[in-house]
Amino acid sequence: MNREISSFIDKYVKAIKDNSAAMFIGAGFSKSAGYVDWKNLLRNVTDDLGLDVDREYDLVSLAQYCYNKNGNRSIINDVIFDEFTKEKEMDENHRIISRLPIFTYWTTNYDSLIEDALTEEKKVVDVKYNNKQLSLTKPHREAVVYKMHGDKSNPDEAILIKDDYEKYYREHAQFITALSGDLVSKTFLFVGFSFSDPNIDYILSRVRIDYGYQNNRQHYAIMRKVNEGDYANRAEYEYAKRKHDFFIEDLKRYNIRALLIDEYSEITEILKEIDKRLNHNNVFISGSAQQYGDYTEKEALEFIQLLSKELISQDFNIISGFGLGVGSAVIIGALQEIYMNRKSVNEDRLLLRPFPQGIEDDNTRQTLWKKYREDMISRSGVSIFLFGNKLVNDEIVLANGMKSEYKIALEKHCLIVPVGCTGYMAQEIWKEVNANMLAFYNNVDDILISAFKKLNCKSDNLELTNNIISFVNLFKSGKYSPM
Repeated sequence: MNREISSFIDKYVKAIKDNSAAMFIGAGFSKSAGYVDWKNLLRNVTDDLGLDVDREYDLVSLAQYCYNKNGNRSIINDVIFDEFTKEKEMDENHRIISRLPIFTYWTTNYDSLIEDALTEEKKVVDVKYNNKQLSLTKPHREAVVYKMHGDKSNPDEAILIKDDYEKYYREHAQFITALSGDLVSKTFLFVGFSFSDPNIDYILSRVRIDYGYQNNRQHYAIMRKVNEGDYANRAEYEYAKRKHDFFIEDLKRYNIRALLIDEYSEITEILKEIDKRLNHNNVFISGSAQQYGDYTEKEALEFIQLLSKELISQDFNIISGFGLGVGSAVIIGALQEIYMNRKSVNEDRLLLRPFPQGIEDDNTRQTLWKKYREDMISRSGVSIFLFGNKLVNDEIVLANGMKSEYKIALEKHCLIVPVGCTGYMAQEIWKEVNANMLAFYNNVDDILISAFKKLNCKSDNLELTNNIISFVNLFKSGKYSPM
């Protein structure tokens, strides 16, 4: 990941945390999920016209020509309805953006993948695709999706032909006003968008003129570089690249900075990194204990409370599954700091996901618990492992649930922090990491090795807590990172 993109991610993460970030999703974003882009949507239409869609760039005019030839929209409506009512599985990109704490999404797409992903993430979504909906507010909404060109469920009102665009400023003035306001007040990330849409061009121009270049917010657009392999010869490639360079330079008039990538697959990596940096301060505490090994119960509970309290004090957020013998102490320590010593109460500081009990069918229970674990860990950047044992047939055994959480944390590229001195599964994980630290952390050196060794040294509660937090803070510098 180059320096420019890394710098953008830092700025965009800050905007998200400040509740001033928005996303604009174009047709290219849904293409990876199996939907067609605008050009392929019109392919059959242009075949009927005797034209080659691959040689055309003004797709709005092509749609208008079809309307002119047939005298009605029926063919275009059928194309939209047939294509976008096909059931498609949302891809990883949609799942990532749905996890981000972003309130505002704009799109020109007709499909429902954005709102479907947000709904799957258990968010209350307010979808707007006509003027009437703009005046209504869904109670307790957690995200708004503005579908400025309509929805697959209502193809008659979809914005597609020149007639629609020419009347848009009058018949959909409310959308123009809303988007203009968001462009002024929020930092946008454009993804899968070509900027060939006449409405967007009009709105960007209006914002630029009304507010002036110097007063506009900085926006960003992820765009693929011109690839020589896409062209028949060197001359065509060089011409396309020159034109693309001029286009990127022109975007700067609207305070839109292009972030160039080699392949579209890099979008997923960028979104993952945004998600990762947002979650850097989110700590998942994995732990369960029927016994506490070298610790008395009193010592262990006081340690867990102190660790939770100090994590909150140092602006970390805590995620916990309420593990037996550990979860209650996590809650007590975190709430003591949140309610007693913080100036404000923020519900994001402590996220609890107790595992559902009473499910008799073993397969159903394991499947549901796996989803719970994946959900919790996907929201975290750090995973701390404490103790890890349970009682089975009157015998203390290692907690296989902690082992599962460890594997998920590795898959999610979380920072693994096994507190080996607490024994049991936590110590098994510590031993595994210690045997090959290069497989778990980047840029391993004597400083990191020394800090990691301290996680396996039993000491008083305050010293151990400081050792854990110091180890985590080493990764804030950027010198080290989890694999």
